[in-house]
Amino acid sequence: MKKTIAILPVLLVSLLAGCQGSSQRVINLYTDRHYDTDQALYDAFTEQTGIQVNILKLDADPLLTRLENEGDLSPADLVFLADAGRLGKAKALNLLQPTQSTFINDVVDDRYQDDDGHWVALTKRARVLVYHPDRVDTNELSTYEALTHSHMEGRVVTRSSSNVYNQSLVAAMIAEHGVEQTRLFTEGLVANFAVRDALTGNKNPNGNDRDQAKAVYSGIADVAIMNTYYLGRMLYSTDALEKEVAETLRVYFPNQTTYGTHINVSGIGLTRHTPRKSDALALVEFLLSLSSQSSFASANFEYPIHNDAEIHPLLTSWGPFIEQDVSLSSLYSYADDAFRLMIESGWN
Repeated sequence: MKKTIAILPVLLVSLLAGCQGSSQRVINLYTDRHYDTDQALYDAFTEQTGIQVNILKLDADPLLTRLENEGDLSPADLVFLADAGRLGKAKALNLLQPTQSTFINDVVDDRYQDDDGHWVALTKRARVLVYHPDRVDTNELSTYEALTHSHMEGRVVTRSSSNVYNQSLVAAMIAEHGVEQTRLFTEGLVANFAVRDALTGNKNPNGNDRDQAKAVYSGIADVAIMNTYYLGRMLYSTDALEKEVAETLRVYFPNQTTYGTHINVSGIGLTRHTPRKSDALALVEFLLSLSSQSSFASANFEYPIHNDAEIHPLLTSWGPFIEQDVSLSSLYSYADDAFRLMIESGWN
């Protein structure tokens, strides 16, 4: 099996140019994802097709800035990002091109594709409420908006306003309610953040989604807003504490009687200037195959996108849920307003 090459950012352009000058067929992928599952799939694609996959990993915003600066000299063929808003930004910067594929249209619902075909989702996750069953009655839970009510004062944790998953959640709320009504949510949520420092009373969010779950487990808070796949990864972790946390906490899908639980996607698109469109599209279709979709689901606890792919038993055990029916392609258009509201509300 040929191994996928992980390229250091500062060497990427020159090294990839050398690869492309050889007889080896290659495609170059820029991504902000960092999962072993992805690497294994790239290896499997190379083994099956003989096409080498060169990887550049950067955080989303520096990655898009790099791609923009490289212009038509960029070696990148594909961009794989873990947020619909960032995918929308890539499209808005004119970094992507429409993709035409009968296979994609057959296996992926329109709602998981860009309205103009510039990207397609490969996985999805739900942003849910995770709670401690000893301290929370499910009758107390209903919607994201209900987290702002007085009975939740000092009981809620989530990540910072700089976290893209929270930004997309707020952007989706703006799409549903408008800016001013969403402001009531951001202000009310901040008011109900759990106190994290007994001496200072500091309510500034900190840590990742796993840390929010640990805060609930330890009694700092009762409810966390977090992505489903983090709980799955914790449950199957080799870290004894993470496993205990995940075994203790429970999942609640909010807004089932209103607009549905917010979802987000990881999606991929062909770069505007790729000269290797056919090979790049072959990788996209490979990642949407049933076997690849099963790998995303079984190894990373993400919901698959392929209509016929099986969901991991853990996710199935949490039950079906109604998804928010907001255009994922539209989230970027609300991103600036979302971040501004969060900052103005004191969501640090």
